[in-house]
Amino acid sequence: MNRTGAVTSVVLLVLCSLTAFVKADETPSKVQEQPTAEEIRFFENKIRPLLATHCYDCHGEETQEGGLRLDTLAGMLQGGNAGPAMVAGKPDRSLISNAISYRDNDLRMPPDERLTDQQIKDLNHWIESGSPHPESGQVGHVRPTSTIDLEAGRKHWAFQPIVAPDVPQMESSIEPGDDKSSASTSSTRQVAHPIDAFVLADLKSQGLNPLPRADKSTLIRRATFDLTGLPPTIQEINAFLEDDSADAFHKVVERLLNSPHYGERWGRHWLDVARYADSNGLDENAAHGNAWRYRDYVVQSFNRDKPYDEFLVEQLAGDLLVPDREPTTGHEQLIATGYLVIGPKVLAEVDESKMEMDIVDEQVDTVGRGVMGLTLGCARCHTHKFDPIEHADYYALAGIFKSTKTMETFKLVARWNEVAIPNAEELSRQQAHEQLVAEKKEEIAQRVELAKREVIEKRAAEISPTDVEEAEKPEPDPVEEKEFSETAAAELKKLRDELKKLEEAAPEISHAMAVAEGTVADTAIHIRGSHLTLGETVARGFPRVLVGDHQPSIPEDRSGRLEFARWLTSRENPLTSRVMVNRIWRWHFGKGIVATVDNFGITGESPTHPELLDWLAARFIDDQWSIKEMHRHIMFSETYQRASHPSQIEDVEDRAEAVNDWAMLVKKDPGNRSYGRFGVRRLEAEAVRDAILATSGELDRTIGGPVINTPNRTLVFNHTSQDATAYESQRRSLYIPIIRNHLYDMFQLFDYSDASVLSGDRDSSTTSPQALFLMNSPFMNEMAESMAVRILECELTTEQRIARLFEEAYGRFPTETESSEVIQFLRYFEEDDSQDPAEFEVSIVSTENSSAEEESSSDSRSEVSSRLRAWRALCQSILSSSEFLYLR
Repeated sequence: MNRTGAVTSVVLLVLCSLTAFVKADETPSKVQEQPTAEEIRFFENKIRPLLATHCYDCHGEETQEGGLRLDTLAGMLQGGNAGPAMVAGKPDRSLISNAISYRDNDLRMPPDERLTDQQIKDLNHWIESGSPHPESGQVGHVRPTSTIDLEAGRKHWAFQPIVAPDVPQMESSIEPGDDKSSASTSSTRQVAHPIDAFVLADLKSQGLNPLPRADKSTLIRRATFDLTGLPPTIQEINAFLEDDSADAFHKVVERLLNSPHYGERWGRHWLDVARYADSNGLDENAAHGNAWRYRDYVVQSFNRDKPYDEFLVEQLAGDLLVPDREPTTGHEQLIATGYLVIGPKVLAEVDESKMEMDIVDEQVDTVGRGVMGLTLGCARCHTHKFDPIEHADYYALAGIFKSTKTMETFKLVARWNEVAIPNAEELSRQQAHEQLVAEKKEEIAQRVELAKREVIEKRAAEISPTDVEEAEKPEPDPVEEKEFSETAAAELKKLRDELKKLEEAAPEISHAMAVAEGTVADTAIHIRGSHLTLGETVARGFPRVLVGDHQPSIPEDRSGRLEFARWLTSRENPLTSRVMVNRIWRWHFGKGIVATVDNFGITGESPTHPELLDWLAARFIDDQWSIKEMHRHIMFSETYQRASHPSQIEDVEDRAEAVNDWAMLVKKDPGNRSYGRFGVRRLEAEAVRDAILATSGELDRTIGGPVINTPNRTLVFNHTSQDATAYESQRRSLYIPIIRNHLYDMFQLFDYSDASVLSGDRDSSTTSPQALFLMNSPFMNEMAESMAVRILECELTTEQRIARLFEEAYGRFPTETESSEVIQFLRYFEEDDSQDPAEFEVSIVSTENSSAEEESSSDSRSEVSSRLRAWRALCQSILSSSEFLYLR
């Protein structure tokens, strides 16, 4: 083992010591108990000297790199971090045999020089003979350190069955259905909403009081960004402020849930989990020319409120839901399986078996963390170090995905799988074209036959009648085209050229990235994750810690994807519902009830409100897996509608009383783990860009469709001379191409996710490059100027323009102090002559208190340019402000 690997193994050994699921009575390996004297002599003369010379320095009594000791039989059988070093009687399953063979570039022992062929033969012969050893009678059965106690593992909170808990009986001081800031603190009532009851019970246990409901201006901005990723319009704000009905906020939420932009916002959240990208990334960054179909499928599914269980089943096994589909039906289910194809791949990998298993690993990891909240990929090389997931569990799942056709071919350069999804019009054009091709081929065949007859007739004419009578009549020689006449050859060339042009002009048929059933077979355990060293074959199935000893049946002739998808979405599965409601909660509040949204395992965070999480998970299933219904549960709660700061409370007396409660919340719960106030958070990269475009009046709200011009499968970016990316668009950020290894600059600055791996969370940093972008980038300059021009074109006074600007950007009116300060700001810039007014010269239809007819052309241009410069500076300041960039 090389030294770098050894250091890594030592680290893993430390981690391995923390494993919580070791069971002492597991006995997977047994050596020969009564070796003969001849077998002992063979060991002492051939094997022990070999091990002592080449292995004991690193794997002996004093040093055990990687947790492996080879100077004792027990040490070899027990193994180290990568599993048993030896399986008696089975050299092909023994890690030490793989290491000395030098087949695996990542594991070569001894690291400096390969053993001789005879030494390798001797060691393998010894293992095959049952590993006879002087200690055989003393050791007997030995358990590996990685064996898991499944019963102990099932006690982890995330693996417990989902049972809806009793809702605490709590009292609140806010009247139900009151969309005003708050009710009098003197009145009390039983908490009507279960979410509030669970949260309030936790707060009261800590001696904390929550903040009252935020004012209506805050609520509509919060809700609109949450559900659509866009700021509310002035009309929407005013309609809500003027609505005094008890269900005013409910009506706002329903309107937003029915907006087509809802699917864009929440579809984008899921695309992070699905590691969506418009290019492959890694070595060959080829264009995913049809990835947009999967993106649009996700958006449409959220808009239609497709049940989450159905949504998952389609993505994992949509092709199996419509096996006998007509040519123009079932496309949506096929497109959905792009989920399994869209991950990054090393398309230039020369080892096809390795490439296949790497792709399977990426799929297992994506489904594991994205749907189940488990790091299943950690069990590729060995039994999971922390979670009760066995090495065999991983390959039981891997067999399902290995039996699935993800790639059209693994040969260089490999091609991912796509399927035709023609609509009726495309199918009609295709059939018409195929008919034309068939007719042209028939015409060519007829002309060939005619040319052959011409050759035969010419041959006959050259033979005299006497020759025919005297000679036997042999079989005629076949006619070759080189014998055709010049006329026939020319006509055939013309016809074949026409056929070639016709075939090249085939009408395009829509395709989608999708999977299909592949060669169905179970998969062998890969010792240490290497496809070069295979262990026993494992039947396709699901993690035993979750299904128990009764595995769901998988038909022999099917991959098992459909069965896996249906098991994932069954009521018996304790993870799928919990993981998804936690994601929904995180996307509303900026953090999950379980902070590690992609990891519900032993190393993940425990839930801050476990009973609330289970109540939500049970409710989700009872509501037929409706995501929109889960939005209603969350957003109609007081917990969601709380103020983040006393300044957001409309009633003056309530605001004064809340100051002390807020101070105590900040002191005792600075991370807001108890949800006593609404957590302030910055908008994500997409929402920042979309809000700037919307507020400036430049947003193109077109929904769906392709976004890259690069032909499918061709290189889009290669870090050197190849760069076919284009980000110049006014469309929503959802439709900005996601090019792996070459992300749009603004996205990188504002903590966009890494499209090469799934991520259900987003970081939120504050860096100087962000500020520099907001102050100096061409994009911000352009948007600020567009916003200024639009404001100046309105027939309004200065005070009215300022009010409009604040309402569009912040969702509220400016205070008197703010309005006064803005007027001073504008006056300063209009009087500043340090910049050339011609630089900002534009045509403005109307200007305040003056018109083009009343001034000379030169004076008018100067005044308009000066005013535009001032308003542009103001607009850029507002678009760069924290109030604009943060959701409160």
